[in-house]
This record gives sequence, structure tokens and C-alpha cells, in this order.
Amino acid sequence: MATPKPSNPGVRRPVDLARRHGLSAQAVRNYERDGVLPPAERTATGYRRFTEVHAKALSAYLALIVGHGHAAGGDIMRAVNRGEIETALRTIDNGHGLLHRDRETLDAVEAAVTTLTAAEPAPQGRGAVPISVLAHRLGVRPATLRKWESAGILRPERDRVTRHRVYSPDDVRDAELAHLLRRGGYRLDHIAGVLRRVRDAGGAEPLAASLGQWRRRLTERGRAMLTGAARLADYLDTGAGDQPSRALTSEAKTTRLSE
Repeated sequence: MATPKPSNPGVRRPVDLARRHGLSAQAVRNYERDGVLPPAERTATGYRRFTEVHAKALSAYLALIVGHGHAAGGDIMRAVNRGEIETALRTIDNGHGLLHRDRETLDAVEAAVTTLTAAEPAPQGRGAVPISVLAHRLGVRPATLRKWESAGILRPERDRVTRHRVYSPDDVRDAELAHLLRRGGYRLDHIAGVLRRVRDAGGAEPLAASLGQWRRRLTERGRAMLTGAARLADYLDTGAGDQPSRALTSEAKTTRLSE
């Protein structure tokens, strides 16, 4: 049996919302079931009736996940639909805080990589050194290097016989980078993140080549957050968040529509 089409353009079937965003009708139903969309009223035969408010909620959610990710985007929408605006805003604040931290990390990596790639290359064949030699080279105490290891900055191997720490040329490079960043005032956990980037890239020079792409991704993420905020503001203007499930309009209460 053919499903009736909306007699009121303000009320929509799941498929009407889905087509606008290239989704399936089932995905829209799932979003409502999971609390990402406000509850839809139903006809006497159980069919959902969505409104323009639901369309704005869906638009907000899809924009939020681009900037904040699926988990955080879902948390934001569910909090709004429960009437917990402060909770939603805290989640958004946290996302912006993470983006700010990523920008700081990128700035640190760019400064450090510039210094490392401009330095003279390490002598070929240089072997591993003990902690005392590396500490003397950097002008720090051995306890400092052990602290950096605990923070995940350094990963020295152990001598098979003595079990003493030995630092490979790559470890020395990482220690020099960590020392540079510490002088710049960066926290240990921040430095550990920088070193992970260096290792994943295979060294300072390959990482330098990818920094532009990394910065473009951060810019895209920041712009996506702005778009998500604007779409969420449109949704909030409908009255969403004033109280739980308030986002249903009077139009949905008076119009009957089957899926």
C-alpha cells in the first residue's frame, strides 16, 4: 500500500528528512530512537510524524559530528533534547579546548622540526649511549630522562646483561627535541604527543613535509565547529532545550501523517 504524502509541508516522513542529507529513512528512525532527534509524535497506526524542528535537529547533528565527532555530536544533541543546555555547552567547550591544544602541538612541532632539520646530521654509525652520556650532552640530570620516560617521551631499550638504559640515535633525537620543547615551556604530556607524531612520520624530515596538510585539517575542523554551532543555534531557536522534548511544535500535534 502506498504511503500517503504530507498534506502540510511543515510535517515530514522519515524519507523526506533522509533525502535532504543523503541518508536512509532507517538512519533517521535510528537517530530518533537514540535521542539525537527529539521524540516524534505518532499517528494512531504508529507512524512517525517529523516536523521542521526535527529537520533542524538533524541538520545540527550532522554538522556537529564533522567538527566534534560522532560520540560528542550525539552527546550534545541528547543533552539538548533532555533540556540540559549547560551539559551540551560544556561538551562543545571541551571540543574547542582539544582543537586549541592541537594547534599548540602543531606550532610546537613546526618550531622543533625547523630546528632539527636545520641542524647538522648525526654522524653515521653512531651507537647507543647510556643515560649518563645523554644527560651530560643535554645538560640535564639522569633523573630528568627517567621522568621523561615515565611520561612516554622517551623509550630507551635495556642492555641485555646490565639492564641499564641505552639510547639509540633516534632516542637521542627525541631527547633533543624534548629538551627544546621543555625550554619552550611545554608540558610533558604535550611533548609526548609531539614525539608520537615524529615517530609515526618516520622522523623529523618526513614530518616536516606533512605539516601543511595537518594545519589544513585543523582549519577544516575549526570551520566545521563554527558550522555546527550555527546549526545548533538554529535548532535552539525553535525552543529545543527549554525543557525536555519541547522541540515538538503544535503543528506536529494537530497534523496526522503516515510514514
